[in-house]
Amino acid sequence: MENTQQPLVSVLMTTYNREKFIPFAVESVLASTYTNFELLIVDDQSKDRSVEVAESYAAKDSRVKSIRNEKNLGDYGNRNKAASLATGKYLKYVDCDDLIYPTGLQVLVDGMERFPEAGYGLSSLPQDKNQMYPFILSPEEAYKRHYFQQQLFHKAPLSAIIRKDAFDEAGGFTGRRYLGDFEMWHILSARYPVVLLPQGVVWYREHEEQEMQNNRTDFTIPFKYLLCSEEYLSKPECPLSKADQKRALDKVKWNQARYILGVGKNNSLKTMRQLQKESGMSYSEMMSRVLHKPA
Repeated sequence: MENTQQPLVSVLMTTYNREKFIPFAVESVLASTYTNFELLIVDDQSKDRSVEVAESYAAKDSRVKSIRNEKNLGDYGNRNKAASLATGKYLKYVDCDDLIYPTGLQVLVDGMERFPEAGYGLSSLPQDKNQMYPFILSPEEAYKRHYFQQQLFHKAPLSAIIRKDAFDEAGGFTGRRYLGDFEMWHILSARYPVVLLPQGVVWYREHEEQEMQNNRTDFTIPFKYLLCSEEYLSKPECPLSKADQKRALDKVKWNQARYILGVGKNNSLKTMRQLQKESGMSYSEMMSRVLHKPA
């Protein structure tokens, strides 16, 4: 039953062949000073002992539930599945190879409860020069901050807390590989204000088994984010004014041109031509954009 003083938080832990990391992640959640949570560990057909490890915790703590998918859904499919099982007011992803600090849930919930109109919150951001966290940004302010000041939509789900009704209304993650988080923050920020929250809430583990390591060898992956930015800036629901929308698009196209030419110079002409085709820019247009950096 949900505590009327403390809204229920659904902590979502999706797993796939991570038995050596799961105990650390689960223990970090169980050590939370905020106690009104459910921990849903949703396994995506692991081949190792991930399920057994999850079930051992479920047997000891009634707040922990272990679920095994009937078939492999993939990263974002499993994230959506976990969210569909949640009963809390808020969703908090804690991946099975990451950790949350003991006061993390409390800080995130307190921040969201101060701004009930917000659809989600993001933490693990650089210190703001002008004001203390938490504070709220309107949809237009969030887009302006990301495209004209400092990155905002690049954060992983570990750094977010999401109102479940907002997540459901948005339709969950689109499922596009690599881009799901980036897209979700664009989608939510076009509809709802976002709360910016303090640092020191979560800890992100880096290891060689992560898919993000592909960014170091596949030069097409970072470029996908630039194409995605262009896509969401071009949508009718983009909250920017027409002038700012054009300015942001010009900046994105400048970054695309610079990236493509850099790949051609330092890596592969074949990859350069592939990215150029995806961008829809001619060589002369790329050169023109690079030479005229947007303000």
